[in-house]
Amino acid sequence: MKEEEGKQIRLTSAELGQLWTQYLNDTASICMLTYFLENAEDEEVKPVIGHALELSKTHIQKLTHIFTKEKHAIPHGFHIDEDVDLTAPRLYSDSYVLNFIHNMAKIGLIAYSGSLAVAVRADITDYYKECLDETMELYKTSKNLLLSKGLYLRSPYFPNLDHVEYVKEQGFVWDMLGEKRPLSALEVSNLYSNLQRNALGAATLIGFSQVAQDKDVKQFFIRGIDIATHHVKTFGKKLEESYLTVPMTWATEITDSTTYTFSDKIMMFYTSALIALSVGYYGTGLAQSPRVDLGVMYNKLSVKIQLYAEDGANIMIKNRWLEQPPMASDRDELARRNNQNM
Repeated sequence: MKEEEGKQIRLTSAELGQLWTQYLNDTASICMLTYFLENAEDEEVKPVIGHALELSKTHIQKLTHIFTKEKHAIPHGFHIDEDVDLTAPRLYSDSYVLNFIHNMAKIGLIAYSGSLAVAVRADITDYYKECLDETMELYKTSKNLLLSKGLYLRSPYFPNLDHVEYVKEQGFVWDMLGEKRPLSALEVSNLYSNLQRNALGAATLIGFSQVAQDKDVKQFFIRGIDIATHHVKTFGKKLEESYLTVPMTWATEITDSTTYTFSDKIMMFYTSALIALSVGYYGTGLAQSPRVDLGVMYNKLSVKIQLYAEDGANIMIKNRWLEQPPMASDRDELARRNNQNM
């Protein structure tokens, strides 16, 4: 499909949905990263925060241009004057912030790949290719700094393969008399990554719980800490059963500050986004884990966090914090209106 005679092809629902979601994510990132930069003390970490912040600002400029050109309403998103107090005391250490940015870059690579895959229009395709290239640079920069500071957590090493083997027994999938085979490389990768993400999530929620204003929101974060901690222990136990190392947690990287820092709205948004990502990652872990006990584990954990997500959505709806995404036309409602006007 080509643009002919200067006529712009309309955005598809997939393109619009991805652009809308990115606008909310980047406005939230601007608030968080601006605060992190204001409180950063490590001279090596500051440029990485600044780089991430400039990327988000540039994205918002380009997204605003696209929405305006398409005559679409620009999402409200998040704003520094509404959702963050830049004068608030330091809440997270620079080590946490660096790891946070690195993980957000990894998530961004996956998200932008998905956006690029559904982009049809040439300008949207080029935009997401640019986002991917920029995010890859941020990923490499943050990873290299974590490595140089000794903060990068590597997954366990495996012995070198010296020959090829094929699975001969059903025990590769099923437990035989309660005995489980050793974990495969992909199973370890998913367990290790999900443990790390939950450890970072627990640390994030500890900080959020300390500065939350609404009682229900605070209790929601405390419950999230318990869930994330339980998941960390669950994944760690599976790794330990195969005598593999368990990565560190980040709970010590939060200060004792209880001063208002972020709005409850933006903290609930981030928490909801992390929950949604967990569901996706657990689905991947399930698909890549032939061992039955791991499949059962991922299913149980997914159900728990989906129930948690529902409670979070109810809090956001109650407080009018949940911005409605672009929706398909309600044909039944339009028909009812037409009948009323006849």
